[in-house]
Amino acid sequence: MRKLVVTLFVLGTLAAMAACGGSASESAGPTNTNQSRGAGLSNGAGSSSGAPSTSTGAPAQTAPGGGTLPADTVPALQGPPVIRQAQLSIIVGSGTFDTKLSDVRTLVEGQGGYIAGTDAQANPTASDQPSSIRTGVINFMVPAANFDATIDALSKVGKVQGEHITGTDVSAQYVDLHARLDNAEAQRSAMLALLAQAKNINDIIAVQNQIGQITAQIEQLKGQIKYLDDNTSYSQVSVTLTEAGAPAQSTTTSDSWGFATALNDAAHNFVATINYVISGLGAVGPLLVLVGLGYLVWRSRRRPAASTPRQA
Repeated sequence: MRKLVVTLFVLGTLAAMAACGGSASESAGPTNTNQSRGAGLSNGAGSSSGAPSTSTGAPAQTAPGGGTLPADTVPALQGPPVIRQAQLSIIVGSGTFDTKLSDVRTLVEGQGGYIAGTDAQANPTASDQPSSIRTGVINFMVPAANFDATIDALSKVGKVQGEHITGTDVSAQYVDLHARLDNAEAQRSAMLALLAQAKNINDIIAVQNQIGQITAQIEQLKGQIKYLDDNTSYSQVSVTLTEAGAPAQSTTTSDSWGFATALNDAAHNFVATINYVISGLGAVGPLLVLVGLGYLVWRSRRRPAASTPRQA
């Protein structure tokens, strides 16, 4: 029993030291850097330690938000694992919104990506114009290796009004998670061996509790690694399409003498004066009511005094 307690104490100390080391390395966090289209993932340096890679001809994968990713070939990634995102604003010609939206869908499918969501709506123009301006946002995921090619193809859909690309290098976080996972799995193997040597119920329960905590930690680490795998293998792109509106119509006035303008100004001033008078009455009205009530009370009290006959 004493030997088992000492072993549990040693394993618990090692687990605490490993957790402290993992949290210290994780505090550095990923580095956020704004990148242009030219700074791609393929830098010819080869894959880093523990970097995720997707082989050619891989089977269908599970998408980060659920569902199934396309089963077509995904180009292998080179260089450090980087999470890349892009937001684009594109102006398309009037009356071509539906066509351009379909072109974007076709482009995404051609690059081996998948549509995550689409939101299109019609914004009314001026009241004297029956037409409306169509706008829409389409969110999709494309293989990270096809990210730059996708952005270049999108720039040909219409006139790019805004472009924002970000990249987050997660190499250190990826290596740290794998090291912590290996350590946790080694601890669980040691606990399983120790469980086989337990002799009484209390020892078995104590070891099983330790195994349960380590197993939960292992599952959490695996989930974080899968999140990095999904977000470094596929990049998120959001495109806002806006249909160009009709040009503003110029209005010319035929009142060269200014007579109609003068009448219009006079009517406007007349209505404004009435508004001021009504507003003033609304503000002074309560005071006038109080003054009238006070006057009536004063008159009612004075009448009995005036009607009383004067004694000789």
